[in-house]
Amino acid sequence: MEEFYGVQRESARETPTMLRVIRICRKCGAKIFSDAPEGLCARCMLKIALGAFPDAVAGVGDSGCVEQPAGEDRASASQDKTTARAAELLGELGDYELLEEVGRGGQGVVFRARQKSLNRTVALKVISLGQWASKAHLKRFRLEAEAAARLEHPGIVPIHEVGERDGSCYFSMKFIEGGQLDEIVRREPMPIRQGAELIAKVARTVHYAHEHGILHRDIKPGNILLDANGEPHLTDFGLARLVESESSVTHTLEVLGTPSYMAPEQAVGNNTAVSSATDVYGLGAVLYQLLTGHPPFAGGTTYETIKLLLDTEPRQPRLLNPKIDRDLTTICLKCLEKDPQRRYSSALALSEDLERWLKHEPIRARRTGIFSRGRKWIRRNPTSALLIASLVALASAAGWIVWKSGFVQHPVTTGIAVLPFENLSEEKEYGFFADGVQDDILIKLAKIADLKVISRTSVMQYRGKQNVHEIGDALRVSHVLEGTVRRSGGKVHVNAQLVDARTDTGVWAEQYDRDLSDVFAIETEVAQSIVSRLKAKISASEKLTIAERPTKDLAAYDLYVRAAALIDKATYEEGEEQTKNDFQAVDLLNQAVTRDPSFLLAYCRLAEAHDALYFRGDDRTPNRLALAKAAIDAAFRLKPDSGEAHFALADHLYHGYFDYDRARDELAIALRTLPNNARIFDLSAPIDRRQGRWHDAVHNHERAMELDPRNVTTLIAAAVTYRSLRDYRQALAIFDRIIALEPKDILYRLRRARVEVRERADLRPMQDVLGKNFTDNPALLRTHPSDCFLVALWARDPVAADNVLAATAAMTDNAFGARGNSVAFSHAYAKGLVARMKGDGDGARAAFNAARAEQEKVVRAQPDDLTQSVELCLLGLIDAALGRKQEALSEGRRAVELLPLTKNALDGADILYFYAVICAEVGERDLAIEQLKTVAKIPAGASYGELRLDPLWDPLRGDPRFEKIVASLAPK
Repeated sequence: MEEFYGVQRESARETPTMLRVIRICRKCGAKIFSDAPEGLCARCMLKIALGAFPDAVAGVGDSGCVEQPAGEDRASASQDKTTARAAELLGELGDYELLEEVGRGGQGVVFRARQKSLNRTVALKVISLGQWASKAHLKRFRLEAEAAARLEHPGIVPIHEVGERDGSCYFSMKFIEGGQLDEIVRREPMPIRQGAELIAKVARTVHYAHEHGILHRDIKPGNILLDANGEPHLTDFGLARLVESESSVTHTLEVLGTPSYMAPEQAVGNNTAVSSATDVYGLGAVLYQLLTGHPPFAGGTTYETIKLLLDTEPRQPRLLNPKIDRDLTTICLKCLEKDPQRRYSSALALSEDLERWLKHEPIRARRTGIFSRGRKWIRRNPTSALLIASLVALASAAGWIVWKSGFVQHPVTTGIAVLPFENLSEEKEYGFFADGVQDDILIKLAKIADLKVISRTSVMQYRGKQNVHEIGDALRVSHVLEGTVRRSGGKVHVNAQLVDARTDTGVWAEQYDRDLSDVFAIETEVAQSIVSRLKAKISASEKLTIAERPTKDLAAYDLYVRAAALIDKATYEEGEEQTKNDFQAVDLLNQAVTRDPSFLLAYCRLAEAHDALYFRGDDRTPNRLALAKAAIDAAFRLKPDSGEAHFALADHLYHGYFDYDRARDELAIALRTLPNNARIFDLSAPIDRRQGRWHDAVHNHERAMELDPRNVTTLIAAAVTYRSLRDYRQALAIFDRIIALEPKDILYRLRRARVEVRERADLRPMQDVLGKNFTDNPALLRTHPSDCFLVALWARDPVAADNVLAATAAMTDNAFGARGNSVAFSHAYAKGLVARMKGDGDGARAAFNAARAEQEKVVRAQPDDLTQSVELCLLGLIDAALGRKQEALSEGRRAVELLPLTKNALDGADILYFYAVICAEVGERDLAIEQLKTVAKIPAGASYGELRLDPLWDPLRGDPRFEKIVASLAPK
């Protein structure tokens, strides 16, 4: 029968609201969702699902299904015994106590429930198959739910358990304390930019599922949950299925999906045409709803909606919301193409185009021309097309003008670089003052979300270089700010000029002659002028932020700038010079906050310097952490919502306590007011790595490299992640960028060569960098001992290895990095390996015994699980070499327990790798192979080069299982 819908709208607002369609349960009259299965409320549906009234199924399609306008919102006047029984059933389902209905999707209803055996709150989805639940249905449900349960991604709601009871299927999921996207946006329309950011994140999540062979098939606002931090989580993979498999059950079921968000190929029931492009369509439909407040198609009935979907084009989003720009409209409509081949090639491609739009970069999608739109219209309206044939030429000409106009406009700004200001003061020590002027302008601009601002580290390399066009190309920005500062007595003269780097023409220039005390006001005026000239959108809070003075004491600011330079410099250094700079920075910052106790930025950098001294091992004491925390607390007392304070706390939690979850939360808060701070993305990426969010890590690395493209530390971190993912081509490309920046530093060429060795099991790239007679170069051996020892060991050259050991014997820090991550070989253990290579059994045993005595002390001295796990792993390797089988296995297992992959996916992979080595060394081949199978698959695990070349794997050579694993990692 025909369905009647009651439509409710919120009061008119500036931004379009979402359409809300409400229906009435055909059994009891309760208000239900628009897409409620079979027109039943949760209580009545559960009756059917659990067999409360067996004859109910017969009435599913009868004419008793009456729907009334939502405004009447009627309920049943009486409750009979059957309804009372249903209410009882609603209380429990096996191990679950059903607390309340929270939503519905696909063919089921979702409850907030308590799992009694584990006493935890979960979301429980019950699938109302009822009497239709044949073995084939149940088998398909379990297959699909279990496939979805294997997906491990922060953007996917994890599935805990899959089961069935009385012909009803269910699965339990993590309960997200937030709400469905449609409900949240109904309360408060989402800003356009926030909507684009959200869909970009969801698209990356969908791409992850596609990479694992899973389609969602029912992407809609109700299946996107937002947590307390506003992060999206995709749920309801109840309709998902393995891409590779198609069961006959698929073809016997009704059309799947939600009509307003359903792709055309789904609407016609063409299951063979359903692909990843189907989910791209769903993402576009949700984006359309967020942008306009309406789904792309909505008829009075399901049939009418599908007819609109198949026969018409969606209205231009800009007609429904004029605030939507042309590029975002293009992205949205590309997703909604009828032909799957014309949509984005993947969900990742959609995400990347949205991210380009968010960064004000040119998008890849091209707007559909008027001819293409005309052809679509003609195919659907042939009669009308004949009637207006005489107007085609005129319309085509007008359309060409409109189409062309979209391409002749200059692209919006893609960013700005604030170059170092030249110091024209007679006193050269005022160079720090000039840097301070530049730094404060940069900081102010970086707080504006609508601008892309290059980080200080990358722009400082252009001191004195004035080829603006080349600088713009290198930093990928459209504009450059340059200037001069002259300080004399109590006066300051600032000259600033904004240049369009694409055309090398001046856009704006101004000179300021003021009292020295007005320098911060000058910086604010410069920032405001740039925002105005670049036509950047700026919120009221951002206006207040850029008007803030960093301090009321110029001398304190000078101390701060000097300290910041030392901290940045220490990032690139090692050893005594690095330690000296950190301690000096602490001293300068203490002086700064003594002069001005309200200097928030100084407190934040002070905490960073303390944490660096702790993390690098220069002062790994509780007192050092307490000093850092005291500085952070002082910053929060001054301004609780400060992004800088939240970043300082995140840095403290990460480096001081390895508290990745809390650090991640603090970074999310910091990002709200520091959208262009590359350091946030720099810190987010290693957290993602250690939590196993490798794709998120890549995204954060890319964003950090975009904002800080010449920061070698940033580039190295990204290269390590790509190497860990065995994306060797990308890792090598990044190392090429690093080498172009630092052509004289052999370290980066060695790191690049290591990537090639891992990929191809060929030592020649490293040998070429080190030189033929590298063991005759004591300086090289002392500066790069790990690389030199690795080449000698893997080349099985005991003479070269002995030379490395001899050259490094007197060094205090003489550990050899084994894989470039956490576990490092002590000098004594390395000596034992070389003696064993030479066939010197007595010498090897003596060296290993010495190593053991030394390592036992090291293990006892470790303050945390990470360092203890690393050192315990080395002790296990030593005991394995000594034949102490049980001790070695126990130490290896304990190391894995202290640092499992779930706790630290990066360093944990290192530990598991060497646990497999320990098992092989003591003759536990089966156990070694079992560990190695895992290590060969996970990021940061084994590489082809390591397994082929490292003598530590010799005990497994010849074992077909080992050789198969090695072959699986070989370059393709």
